[in-house]
Amino acid sequence: TGRLCLHPPSDLQNAAAGSFASAFAALVLCPTELVKCRLQTMYEMETSGKIAKSQNTVWSVVKTVFRKDGPLGFYHGLSSTLLREVPGYFFFFGGYELSRSFFASGRSKDELGPVPLMLSGGFGGICLWLAVYPVDCIKSRIQVLSMSGKQAGFIGTFISIVKNEGVLALYSGLKPTLIRAFPANGALFLAYEYSRKLMMNQFEAY
Repeated sequence: TGRLCLHPPSDLQNAAAGSFASAFAALVLCPTELVKCRLQTMYEMETSGKIAKSQNTVWSVVKTVFRKDGPLGFYHGLSSTLLREVPGYFFFFGGYELSRSFFASGRSKDELGPVPLMLSGGFGGICLWLAVYPVDCIKSRIQVLSMSGKQAGFIGTFISIVKNEGVLALYSGLKPTLIRAFPANGALFLAYEYSRKLMMNQFEAY
């Protein structure tokens, strides 16, 4: 019997697959990021003296959201999370795969060493955040404003930020995000590729 020979997916196909998968990840990310954003906002308000100090924990925020808005309250900002994740991960995986193709120069990508893999992962992370950082800013603002019921949806929040704070406000904090993204995603893909190779070698040994 002949063995089925499958061609590896193209860079575009890998990017599209990552983009599709991110839509499902958004369903998990949205509630957790909503809780995180609210905790961070409460801490900043306590530090600045705008509100009295209290015992704010993950569980207390979860109970407050559930009591006030029910289960759907955890999905404030879902549309903006999807707008960030779906195109963002297209650029993330697309940038990673294109960079690997560049370093491979016609060879198999599996032959790449740790340095090209880390550089490719870092490049993918940079592509992700350059593409979606303004959307992430709007998403976080929506999730914070939903505490007081003042959030006005994606378009309304976007217009409000640009009108009151200027376009550059959408990129506030981009530089440290990029500085963090490069080594973090470089390490992520390096660990992924080497653990994948290890597991494949063990699988083939059996």
